Amino acid sequence: MDEVPLLEVRGLEKTYEDGYRAVRGVSYEIGPGMLVGLIGPNGCGKSTMMKCINRLHDATAGDILIDGSSILDCQPSEVAKKVATVPAELRGSFGLTVFETVMLGRYPYLKNVWWEPEEDEEMVMDALRKFGVDHLKDRAVGALSSGERQRVLIAKAYVQSPRLMLVDEPTSHLDMKFKLDVMEYLNAMVRKDTSILVAEHDISLMARYCDMCIIMKKGEIVGIGDPKEVITPELIRDVYDVDASVGFDDEGELFVLPKRYHSEHGTL
Repeated sequence: MDEVPLLEVRGLEKTYEDGYRAVRGVSYEIGPGMLVGLIGPNGCGKSTMMKCINRLHDATAGDILIDGSSILDCQPSEVAKKVATVPAELRGSFGLTVFETVMLGRYPYLKNVWWEPEEDEEMVMDALRKFGVDHLKDRAVGALSSGERQRVLIAKAYVQSPRLMLVDEPTSHLDMKFKLDVMEYLNAMVRKDTSILVAEHDISLMARYCDMCIIMKKGEIVGIGDPKEVITPELIRDVYDVDASVGFDDEGELFVLPKRYHSEHGTL
């Protein structure tokens, strides 16, 4: 008997009221225990597709299945038990502390709105220690550095105990050290029963850490598979209109070096 995919996207379509087709017939599968990179230029449909998966957007057509069951008719609280989201930026922290922010990840499971069970508090403290922010537990989230905030958001998603984690541009405001730091944390979170889908612009970073990459252009998938096999100069030229060198370093890690941009007026 074939193993049921953790995530299966079938013919997903998202068309906005103005007629713009942001996602066009996208289909793919992700198995358990995978770190998957979602790559493509701005406006290619990455974020829209992720918002359909976590039900922030309603799909126009198609289906999304977690463990073989469609989530399109599920209540948001039920989806939150299966899918956790780490946004690119924290908006509207409303003066919450680090501890309070991470505790929000347990809300889909809380049965009492007035206080949190002791086991949830212990789970949150364990997550704070795991992601190295326990010393900041009483600090306002808005007062943290970009790297610290990103780890807090990952900890919040971690305590949701999701099957699938969606991470949107986790390293966009971070320097090189914290980019690697965040990716190491995400890589450590992948377990046999959990997978992570990461939307990211740093192709070399995705190639280093991801088991599989999905490359999108104009709402469609144009490449999918092992990043060391699917990321080629031809693919970069097709997707980004950029000439690039794609090679491997002494440790066998793939890198992408952009060289020149092809605009509609010619090579720049």
